[in-house]
Amino acid sequence: MRLAKRVEKLPPYLFVEISRKIAEKKARGEEVISFAIGDPDIPTPKHVIDRLCEAARDPANHRYPESDSLPQLRRAVAQWYERRFGLSFDPNKEVLPLIGSKEGIGHIAFCFIGSGDIALVPDPGYPVYSVSALLADGEPYYLPLREENNWLPDLDAIPKDVLEKARLLWINYPNNPTAAVADLEFFNRAVHFAKQHDLVVCHDGPYTEVAYDGYQPVSFMQADGAMDIGVEFHSLSKSYNMTGWRIGMAVGNATMINALMRLKSNLDSGIPQAIQYAAIEALNGPQDCIHEHNAIYERRRNLIIEVLNDIGLKAEPPKASLYIWAKVPEGYNSMDFTADLLDQVGVAVTPGVGYGKSGEGYVRLSLTIPDAALVKGLSRLANWRSTRR
Repeated sequence: MRLAKRVEKLPPYLFVEISRKIAEKKARGEEVISFAIGDPDIPTPKHVIDRLCEAARDPANHRYPESDSLPQLRRAVAQWYERRFGLSFDPNKEVLPLIGSKEGIGHIAFCFIGSGDIALVPDPGYPVYSVSALLADGEPYYLPLREENNWLPDLDAIPKDVLEKARLLWINYPNNPTAAVADLEFFNRAVHFAKQHDLVVCHDGPYTEVAYDGYQPVSFMQADGAMDIGVEFHSLSKSYNMTGWRIGMAVGNATMINALMRLKSNLDSGIPQAIQYAAIEALNGPQDCIHEHNAIYERRRNLIIEVLNDIGLKAEPPKASLYIWAKVPEGYNSMDFTADLLDQVGVAVTPGVGYGKSGEGYVRLSLTIPDAALVKGLSRLANWRSTRR
């Protein structure tokens, strides 16, 4: 059977490979403590679950939903952005709910990338940014994120011949995997750069509500002129622990939102309405859960950082996101260190090189691990170090 070239050139999805290796160890009866995947272990808030159950019992929600979702949900998204960031969006033209933000991230390249076009993507970065460009018959051009530049891309270093073919710029803060943050000054520079070079900007911002030590991340859409050239993807997955519900949104430039909606309407049948009503409840209901969850993640962050520093892994406490980005010990690359931890002490982390060449020398650890498993995992990390002294 002959596969299309677009499929043949796709790399294996990082998390599928990690899950496979973990499953192999478990099949041999070995326990694995996984810090690898950012999937919140804390349950979805009860009032959101209750609203889902109520909506699911209504036969009106058993039929096909509209492609652009319920108007009540679009309004709830717009109202949430106004409360949180002081931004005003037209819910009928500048808001589009998604079947999880990953769906929109994967599809928007088809709106702006064609054969030979370039998408500018961060390295290290979420793999879907580059994969979506490949699927759209374009090419990713990787922007190195380096510690000495606070994990921000050096936009001025992009070659002229690349910019002539570039159509789309991806940015993502708070960042996955580095946990770096960006301020409005950087976002303003990104908007100015995009306008200079006729680019659209897609900002992936699912971690704006996961922050610590009183820090409050900003939205890319707060930058001057962002509405002229950009959209922002957001998700309820991390804010309200709804990863399995598949609900997110895009907000921003009306032309970009309309293009994505036109594409979606030809590819999917919308978000199940019961889930839409639950999302409305999450956005409009009590927000105490966010602060409660962040307090748990902050405590876990502090415990992990302490142990990592004790065993010789350099790591700074992140201001935001669900991740810790740690430098591997001398003598290891990220793949070897990841394999050694899994083989020797049954602890899974994510190799930095899995997010791009510039991630080499680092590993990512997630804070979404239950407390009992966290304690056991940290004990195993300490044991790993003691065997090498």
